[in-house]
Amino acid sequence: MLLFDALSPAPRTLRMYLAEKGLELPTQQIDVFSGENRQASFLARNPAGQTPALQLDDGSTLAESAAIMEYLEESHPTPALIGSTPHERAITRQWLRRVELNITENIHNAYHYAEGLARFRERIPVAPEAADGLKAVAQNRIAWLDGMLAGHAFLAGARFSSADIWLYVWLDFADSVGQPFDRSLRHLAPWFERIAARPSAAASLHPSCKPGGVRG
Repeated sequence: MLLFDALSPAPRTLRMYLAEKGLELPTQQIDVFSGENRQASFLARNPAGQTPALQLDDGSTLAESAAIMEYLEESHPTPALIGSTPHERAITRQWLRRVELNITENIHNAYHYAEGLARFRERIPVAPEAADGLKAVAQNRIAWLDGMLAGHAFLAGARFSSADIWLYVWLDFADSVGQPFDRSLRHLAPWFERIAARPSAAASLHPSCKPGGVRG
């Protein structure tokens, strides 16, 4: 297998997952800032042009962080980061879905349309007029999620999962691009600090991350 990695939050979620699992994969870096992921050589492997992507031993390529985690979980089930039973796996997927649709997609698109506009305007459709609204929605949904964390150490209850990884990485990214969440939130703020203290949080930062720059 060969992992195509990059300085970006989605690839970082996979790096943090791998660190928690104690897995190492052969890796090739893709420079998304220069647009290498939009060049023909990469698009031949992953037509969506996104990172990360995992080239499998049969030559095919699997994309999307969550899908890659699911694939790796099948052959490396411990420690269980999606779940060790059907119910646990369903709960993890429930939380991942809530987080991605309500929070991280809004953070991501708001960045594309505002702070990242110069980088993305020639690559994807952008809507600068939507940025402020998306940021407001993300913050509203973060507060909504805070209420559901009451009494929970992690999103799935007492069990750390890939849903925690996803939310943590994207909130850390948001902090670095002018979208910090409200640190007075009673449950989410201490949750964030607990995840940040895990060795995998620091280990998953891309080597090219610079102080004051985009965290991914």
